Amino acid sequence: MRLRAASIASLAATCLLAAMTGLPLGRGSAADAAAPDARAARLTFSGELTQGGWIRGKAPDDVKSLSLDGQPVPLAPDGAWFAAFDRDAPPQATLTVTTEDGTVTRQQLAVAPRDWNIEHVNIARRSGGPSEAFMKLRRPELARIHAARAMRTGAQGWRERFIWPVEGRISGRFGSQRIYRGEPGSYHSGIDITTGKSGTPFVAPADGVVTLVADKPFTLEGNLLMIDHGMGLNSAFLHCSQILVREGDHVKQGQVIGKIGMTGRATGPHLHWSIKWEDDRLDPLLFTGPMR
Repeated sequence: MRLRAASIASLAATCLLAAMTGLPLGRGSAADAAAPDARAARLTFSGELTQGGWIRGKAPDDVKSLSLDGQPVPLAPDGAWFAAFDRDAPPQATLTVTTEDGTVTRQQLAVAPRDWNIEHVNIARRSGGPSEAFMKLRRPELARIHAARAMRTGAQGWRERFIWPVEGRISGRFGSQRIYRGEPGSYHSGIDITTGKSGTPFVAPADGVVTLVADKPFTLEGNLLMIDHGMGLNSAFLHCSQILVREGDHVKQGQVIGKIGMTGRATGPHLHWSIKWEDDRLDPLLFTGPMR
């Protein structure tokens, strides 16, 4: 029900965008947005204009640069581009377009809020941060994760409609969160899929380049696999029992890349799949659509 509500909200946001710009809607969730007197800045895009969602489009030849709320949006040689909205994105975003002649136009995008699964619990949040002994192990892991996310490999998976890496029961949803006596805990940063056992193969949801393969289990993620899909978009797969690719490998959508497990901090065998664009955390459900 929450996913359906989010999709309706996303469509409503697109309709609002069309109303704000005075331009007609295209097919599906596509929208044209432009300054009234700036034909060169006219952009066509489609996607999910909602928290944890994304947009993808193509810019005219005379567009020099593009940014979303100050975050540079790379342009492919053919003018195609990709951008996204964090789980906690505000209700409006600004798309800034600069053309070759120096003209700058700004378009306001309506970003629909989501009805997150929030659980209020009447217990205090655990006090104190991680120990220095834990951080001594954790810091080099975080450095590798950050370095992997910073890689730009030229992968083209960002152009594709993503598929599910594995099908099973969804045991944890993106964005869900506990509130401990009024104090928010961390929200769930990905989606958990379980088949009830370890060893189930999972596949690449889109084309990409492998940027990280844990040589030993990380403290939290266990056997971690990360893939760059290009344009700042990447996937991470946690708790694997086995990883079947190596760093630098080019993988194709649907290729088997690992097996489900429960390594790291996990209470049972499952695949935790998370997606990020730059620093923004995104909802995998908005890339794949509902599971069959």
